[in-house]
Amino acid sequence: MAINVLIVDDSAVMRAMILKSMRMSGLEIGEVLQAGNGQEGLDILGENWVDLVVVDINMPVMNGEEMIDRMRSDPGFSDLPIVVISTEGSEARLKRLQEKGAAFIHKPFTPEAIRDTIKTLMNL
Repeated sequence: MAINVLIVDDSAVMRAMILKSMRMSGLEIGEVLQAGNGQEGLDILGENWVDLVVVDINMPVMNGEEMIDRMRSDPGFSDLPIVVISTEGSEARLKRLQEKGAAFIHKPFTPEAIRDTIKTLMNL
């Protein structure tokens, strides 16, 4: 089953690196959508079928944690798997993200870390 992915990061270079790593990981990737901030990500979610959201924390307009909060409060997206990929990793933030059901990967990352995290999160 191919996974349709939304990658939300304010850096186009980082979005490309995440996508390349996902493809290198051996996961079957379907349609890939991209957004530069949380608000763009929510707009895209409202118009497209997505199986997985990969989101950064620190972004302009709407950060990743706020996007996750909005997703979790929307019945249509409340169970959507989310992976946070960020350099930010304070214990308090990691605990909050885990409580919201999001998995966390530190930058820099490897294709294997992405694969293993997604397989665990999505029960693949």
